[in-house]
Amino acid sequence: MISKQRITNVPRDDISLRPDMYPCSLCWKDNLTLIIGWGNSVKICSVKERHASEMRDLPNRYVEIVFQFDTEFYISGLAPLCDQLVILSYVKEISEKTEVECCARPRLDIVQPLPESCEEISSDALTVRGFQENECRDYHLEYSEGESLFYIISPRDVVVAKERDQDDHIDWLLEKKKYEEALMAAEISQKTIKKHKILDIGLAYINHLVEKGEYDMAARKCQKILGRNTELWEFEVYKFKEIGQLKAISRYLPRRDPVLKPLIYEMVLHEFLESDYEGFATLIKEWPGDLYNNTIIVQAVVDHLKKDPQNRTLLRTLAELYTYDQRYGRALEIYLTLRHKDVFQLIHKHNLFSSIRDKIVLLMDFDSEKAVDMLLDNEDKISIDRVVEELENRPELQHVYLHKLFKRDHHKGQRYHEKQISLYAEYDRPNLLPFLRDSTHCPLEKALEICQQRNFVEETVYLLSRMGNSRSALKMIMEELQDVDKAIEFAKEQDDGELWEDLILYSIDKPPFITGLLNNIGTHVDPILLIHRIKEGMEIPNLRDSLVKILQDYNLQILLREGCKKILVADSLSLLKKMHRTQMKGVLVDEENICESCLSPILPSDASKSFNVVVFHCRHMFHKECLPVSNTVSPVQFCNICSAKHRGPGSAILEMKK
Repeated sequence: MISKQRITNVPRDDISLRPDMYPCSLCWKDNLTLIIGWGNSVKICSVKERHASEMRDLPNRYVEIVFQFDTEFYISGLAPLCDQLVILSYVKEISEKTEVECCARPRLDIVQPLPESCEEISSDALTVRGFQENECRDYHLEYSEGESLFYIISPRDVVVAKERDQDDHIDWLLEKKKYEEALMAAEISQKTIKKHKILDIGLAYINHLVEKGEYDMAARKCQKILGRNTELWEFEVYKFKEIGQLKAISRYLPRRDPVLKPLIYEMVLHEFLESDYEGFATLIKEWPGDLYNNTIIVQAVVDHLKKDPQNRTLLRTLAELYTYDQRYGRALEIYLTLRHKDVFQLIHKHNLFSSIRDKIVLLMDFDSEKAVDMLLDNEDKISIDRVVEELENRPELQHVYLHKLFKRDHHKGQRYHEKQISLYAEYDRPNLLPFLRDSTHCPLEKALEICQQRNFVEETVYLLSRMGNSRSALKMIMEELQDVDKAIEFAKEQDDGELWEDLILYSIDKPPFITGLLNNIGTHVDPILLIHRIKEGMEIPNLRDSLVKILQDYNLQILLREGCKKILVADSLSLLKKMHRTQMKGVLVDEENICESCLSPILPSDASKSFNVVVFHCRHMFHKECLPVSNTVSPVQFCNICSAKHRGPGSAILEMKK
């Protein structure tokens, strides 16, 4: 304008429109961006500097259209709004009654410009007086850039439009009953909102959910909305009580930081106790015992048990309440009555061994394995004698305890080994023989008497052999068990010639026994002794095979003996050579050595004097004259010291003379 120079011509798109009826609308978004609205066309132009090489006679600036699009209606005014546009539109529509085109209410639209089109963000129809007679030129749009206010001017009215803030958005959401979205919006914009408080929106949301009957959702939202505000928590709990929905909020009540008044928790527990035992038990298990008055709840449960004394859920819950109250003895009684799996854990955790001294039978009836392990692990708290005494009237349980004790330590319960013989015989025959073998404290006579009374052959045989009566034991095996293999095995273990003789005598008229003996006797007794006694004409099963086996065993023995002889001869020769080499070696004799008889140095101090020294293979040294005269005619001399100590003769290896 200063240089009065046109830099660019932007032509009209629709030249049929009268400029006086449809004026051009201009506004500057910034110093270099001009927005043009004319008819139903919008152009956004950017003023740019021309490059020096392109100047010539052209202006130093030019305009480039960066966005261009058409609208559905005629433009009466426009203004920038950040990256968007506010457009005031003049609208014509066809009347449904007269089917004649008439003027409609003007519209205020917010659009997002695109390169060749636009996206409508919002649209509002404005009610102004006399809009039916107005033309496009009668409307104007002005804006206050600093205050984000827009003024819509018509012949009769001025409408002020203001950009909505987050408070307006929340108002709209609350009006539409979109409480969750309103709460989320308030949380996101909590620093900028002025009219609303998150807590108020949250409480309204809870009330809305309650009104809709969504009690569980309302209770769940209390955790987030009420937070640590104990007064609001208590208010909401009473509100849920009034509508009979205490159960819904019970799962979400705070248990730590904050903690509500004990009355609140007791009120919820009483509600469950009246209608839902399982739910009551769950709350007792989940809630810490210090949230409520334990005595009041215990009394309430006891009152209910009077009506239903066998209710396992109430009994189990009462035991847990007693545990919270540290009345472990009563809790233990209930757990034992219920045979509850936590009874052993309770005893260990709270060291209740003094309380179970008179309840050992109950524990054993419940789970004998766990009970015995626990009792044995805590012998210092409950002695073995006390346990055995408590189980006196239950011998089968007494046996279980003593058997486990014996397995752990063969000597701890030795005073009860005599009693255990009867217990094993009555309740655990398979373990009787191992017990008799491992115990060194049970009276053998008593054990033998019991086994003979009950006709326990294997145990009687073992006891007879242990008492030294092997012949009676062998006789019982042959007469009672009729088991030749067992008899042979027994004879092998005892390794007694008289037993073999008895076995042969007993078997001589029994062909099956003879066969067994022929097959097994070869390595212990000369088979000829047995063969000579077999009567002529007696039929013996598999005799040929048995004789072949005897010959093979004999041949094997010969081979073994020859092999052992070869090894023995070779070892003897090797050791003899080694001894000879050792004895052929020289022996160091110097001034430090002494005569073992006179204890003076073995070598004379004057080397010129003659001396005579005897050195034995055992390294003992003597002066010749100190050795006693031998009474034997043998030319070999022996060391007196080694001979006296029975270490061997220690024959002389060297005689030194000078």
